[in-house]
Amino acid sequence: MKAILLQFFHSLRQSLQDLLPIILVIAFFQLVVLQQPVPQLAQIIMGGLMVLLGLSLFVQGLQLALFPLGEDMAYSFVKKGNLWLLLLFAFTLGFGTTVAEPALIAIADEAAEIAAKGGVIEDFEPARTAYAGGLRLVVALAVGVALLVGVIRILKGWPVQYLIIGGYVGVVVMTAFAPPEIIGIAYDSGGVTTSTVTVPLVAALGIGLASSIRGRDPLVDGFGLIAFASLTPMIFVMAYGMMF
Repeated sequence: MKAILLQFFHSLRQSLQDLLPIILVIAFFQLVVLQQPVPQLAQIIMGGLMVLLGLSLFVQGLQLALFPLGEDMAYSFVKKGNLWLLLLFAFTLGFGTTVAEPALIAIADEAAEIAAKGGVIEDFEPARTAYAGGLRLVVALAVGVALLVGVIRILKGWPVQYLIIGGYVGVVVMTAFAPPEIIGIAYDSGGVTTSTVTVPLVAALGIGLASSIRGRDPLVDGFGLIAFASLTPMIFVMAYGMMF
């Protein structure tokens, strides 16, 4: 327990250091450039303390639970020696974490609202819900496929740069043919998948898998899964827009 508390206070200090530049920039522009008092100062201070505490607890939780869990499960699947189970786990992990990603839920709901106001879909609740749900499922499917390809890459030892270059060439080509209304959403979908829920488990899976396989370097082969997770949603969402 003492060790956990010491780690938490270290995380708290590190979070404060990370947030300090943001606080200084906002304070400088508010007080020096705009020359206005900070509105609702007490509320902002309280909210800032909540952010500091929440960020520290989140980082501590990653170190205590999600990273060890992801690495241990990857090692267990490799030890079991069943490739299909490993691939199924990778796909369902990517799909499940992305569906639950708060940033994706927010962007999908916002996209549905804008699409309804722009006349792309009918402006009533069932249509907006179906649009947002369809977008979330497409992005989740894309991340599942990304982890599937990423795990195969680690197992086979394929260089990550060739797959990434090929993927982005596909994104550029599809951008020329996709409906203009879906392009921005597709690009943003690639970013929101690499957020609080998805990244820790995806990174832990890659590092644990590379650490468990003889001849694989965790630093060289363990990373790169997150790049796939941000690339494939752009392709899948543009394809979704072109079809539907």
